[in-house]
Amino acid sequence: MRQEDLHVIPADMPASAAAGLPVAYLTAYLALMQAGFREGKSVFAPAIGGSVGNAVTQLARALGASHAISSTSSAEKAAQARTHGLEEVVDLTQESLADGVRRMTGGRGADIVIDAIGGDILAQGVASLAPGGTLVTLGYAAGRKTTIDVTHLIWKRAGIRSFSLFAQPPAAVAEAWKTMVPLFEAGALKPIVARTFPLREAREALRYLVEERPFGRVVLTF
Repeated sequence: MRQEDLHVIPADMPASAAAGLPVAYLTAYLALMQAGFREGKSVFAPAIGGSVGNAVTQLARALGASHAISSTSSAEKAAQARTHGLEEVVDLTQESLADGVRRMTGGRGADIVIDAIGGDILAQGVASLAPGGTLVTLGYAAGRKTTIDVTHLIWKRAGIRSFSLFAQPPAAVAEAWKTMVPLFEAGALKPIVARTFPLREAREALRYLVEERPFGRVVLTF
C-alpha cells in the first residue's frame, strides 16, 4: 500500500462499508470523469449488484445525471435495487439491455456507458450508446473477447475508451476523494455490503461470491 493511496474515511462509516471505497467508488468517479460526465448526462453501468456497476449508478445519480441506469439478469436483484432507491434498472429477464436503456431514455440511448463486465455486455453497451456517446471499458468478468457492430460507433459518432485505476494521476485521485467524501457523509452514496466473513473463512467467502452472486460486496474481516 502506497502512502498516497491512503485516505481518511467518514467518521461514522463502518470499516466493512469503507472496504470498497478505494477501488469501486474511485473507479466509478474517475471513469465517469474520463468519459466527460457533467450534470444532465445520461449514464448506464451494467450489473447493479456488482461493486462498480452499483457505485457508478449511485454516483451518477448523486452528481445530477438525467438518467442513472443499470441492469441485472435477476428479477430479485432488480427489486433489491429499488429498495435502495435505484429505480432505473433493466431487468434482462424481461427485455434486452439496449432496448431497456433506449426505453428509459426516450429512445436516445446513454451518453456514457461504464462497462466493468466485458463479453457480450460490452457489445450491448455499445448498441445502447446515444449519438456522440462514450463507452469506457475497464473489466472483463464476462469475457475478454466480444464482437461489436461498428455501425453503432460510425453512425452515432460514438467512441470507446479504456480505463485503468492504477494509471490515474494523483491529482485526479485527490479531486475524486474531495468530491466523494461529502456525498458519503450526506448519505447520497451508500456502500452496500452483502455479507462479511472472518479471514479464516476466505474459501467460503469466495464460494459465496461466485455461486450466490450476491447484491453488494463480500468483505473479509480480521
